[in-house]
Amino acid sequence: MRDTIFPALEIPETLAAGPGPGNTDARVLAAFARAGVADHMQADVLRGLIECKHMLRSLWGTKNVHTYGVGGTGFSGLDCMLNAILPGDTVVAFTNGTFSGIDCLTIRMKAATREDMAANPMDPRPASVTIITVPHGRSVTGEMVAKVLADKRPKWAFMAHWETGSGRVNDLQGFSDACLAHGAMGLVDAVSSLGIADFAIDDYPGVVGWASCPQKGVLCLPLTYAPVSFSDRYIAEIRKTGCASYVHHPVLEARHWGVIDGQDVATPAYHRTHSAYAIAAFHEALRITLQHGRAQKARDYAFHEAALKAAVIAMSCTVTSNMTSLVVLNLPAGLAGREKELVQKCRAQGFGIWPTLSEPVQVRIGILNQLSQAAIAEIVSRFAAAMAEMGANVDMASVLAGLETYYTTALAAE
Repeated sequence: MRDTIFPALEIPETLAAGPGPGNTDARVLAAFARAGVADHMQADVLRGLIECKHMLRSLWGTKNVHTYGVGGTGFSGLDCMLNAILPGDTVVAFTNGTFSGIDCLTIRMKAATREDMAANPMDPRPASVTIITVPHGRSVTGEMVAKVLADKRPKWAFMAHWETGSGRVNDLQGFSDACLAHGAMGLVDAVSSLGIADFAIDDYPGVVGWASCPQKGVLCLPLTYAPVSFSDRYIAEIRKTGCASYVHHPVLEARHWGVIDGQDVATPAYHRTHSAYAIAAFHEALRITLQHGRAQKARDYAFHEAALKAAVIAMSCTVTSNMTSLVVLNLPAGLAGREKELVQKCRAQGFGIWPTLSEPVQVRIGILNQLSQAAIAEIVSRFAAAMAEMGANVDMASVLAGLETYYTTALAAE
């Protein structure tokens, strides 16, 4: 039998207009491509790791020494953070969309005993874990969190900050306050908010663990580094109870980033093989993000999201989200039930929007790294054309005129 050798793989440029990954900046791709072949303990590679660590602290607004990147996607960072949860630990976790739901499954797996796993290996239901499901399209509020924590008094509490499954922003201040009031250690999924929202994690002392991802607000490549940040209280707990992992161990991972025994050191210690290419890309992405400025970037996202939101509303869509990097919408009545069909048509034409991945099915349009009038106009035009092709009554000229008025008025106000 002869080996099958396929033609060289060619992947075309597409417009990534979903919840993430976003379109990677050309400067990040260039940094990736020009990195030399170097091993993971070469001096410049180690310097890159240490500089990334310091830039992450600036971006996240923290003095947490255990702030670094976990090799992989956002799920790698979340797995590292959630590794603090051991079998039998009491946890209250909130879900209001697809991805916080996956986080909650991970938490149940971490907290499950051997008996829990044997009873339901793929979906364990440990009695020590309380999952609070908030209806799709609604946010987790501080009042909700405080009520459950007061009743359950768990060791850990979990919430996503921005839930891209439903496009909802959850109450970070209320969550932190409730954790402080009721003695819980808060864990937060910041996958969709880091690098987009203007917040400093040291302002939320009830949260001891944070995990994010490389390809959304940071706008790096998906398989580079998932940012994490852990407070001294979190690290003390890990040192006391241990962690059933080597690769995603919150303390051991930090050693290769020059954090040993809770201190920054000049010479990192080996933990895993790091890629010079990934480090170069991550380093450049962080530089770009900090040059933009956390507060200015947040304002830019809010400004351009408002333009997109007004445009889709002018097409008779109903927006149910409140994030500034993503619009989640219901189609007009005439297209109701055809959301997946519309999305597939768009994706086949190189326009990468997404449906929601759980019920109810909605359309998600994102603007990651699309912070310009021209970029928003292209997204609006392509979405309007797709709707019209499926029979919607879209007045393209009117929609684009409204978009132009939005930007013209805003520029005049400056």
